[in-house]
Amino acid sequence: MLAVISPGQGSQTPGFLTPWFEYFDAQGPFSANLVAAWSELSGLDLRHLGTLADADEIRDTAKAQPLLVLGGLTGVGALFAGEASAISLVAGHSVGEITAAAFAGVLSPDDAISLVTARGREMARAASGSESGMSAVLGGDRDLVVAHLKSLGLTAANENGAGQIVAAGSLDALTKLSESAPEGSRVRPLAVSGAFHTSVMAPAVSALGSLAATLQVSDPQIKILSNKDGLLVSSGREVLDRIVGQIAGPVRWDLCMQTMADLGVTGVIEVPPAGTLVGLIKRAQPQIATFALKSPDDLDAARAFVAEHGGK
Repeated sequence: MLAVISPGQGSQTPGFLTPWFEYFDAQGPFSANLVAAWSELSGLDLRHLGTLADADEIRDTAKAQPLLVLGGLTGVGALFAGEASAISLVAGHSVGEITAAAFAGVLSPDDAISLVTARGREMARAASGSESGMSAVLGGDRDLVVAHLKSLGLTAANENGAGQIVAAGSLDALTKLSESAPEGSRVRPLAVSGAFHTSVMAPAVSALGSLAATLQVSDPQIKILSNKDGLLVSSGREVLDRIVGQIAGPVRWDLCMQTMADLGVTGVIEVPPAGTLVGLIKRAQPQIATFALKSPDDLDAARAFVAEHGGK
């Protein structure tokens, strides 16, 4: 049983789309025209961002999020070429859930790009001037870590499993967290502009909800997991509503990984920019085979992985 998963913000690296653009460009002008159309739709030069932009430029939330969705669509397009019958399940971490919704047929690729562009812009706007941020808490007992965060007025914004919880809230509270890490853990500040997946993002929920209400949605053609609680969602409108609402709510990737295991997933492919999520699965659910699709050089091995795990 094969799952395809898509990463969230922070996974992007400078130039990660260069080999993918070269791969598609060698086959004809279609991909160049498509990227140009999506760049116009987003108001961003996506080719530049995926090839020449440095780490600081693609760290910008408003630019990183559309770039990540483009990366996922590119990888799936190359690997499955429009034939996705081998995929039994899709999921994505945070913004990666928009990519997963496009994989599942809930949203058209064009609407996925429109939605993620608005998401990144509105989240950046909500974060501006908020004096908030995020830090990763690595190690420690889960219940003790969550309780400690709550005592400091912080939110467990991302519960990623494998001993990783991301705390979010005021910069003052995050400083106190660094000075008083829970027993058995260490704290690493993250280079983000605000407290994503907390109430700080409430203005972005309202703005994105207005756009989402205008989009055409379909019920998923492939099973899709929700970051909210790790459950399967069968209604396309509910998938979209959850994507919008979760901007201000925690990501439970730990529950998504548990559901994959419970459903009998045997293999997981992470699409570009791949690596982060398969690393978590290796630690949390080591019985599940993983594959990180990083460049076109991986396609032959990825196809063999699909043949082994797909359609079961």
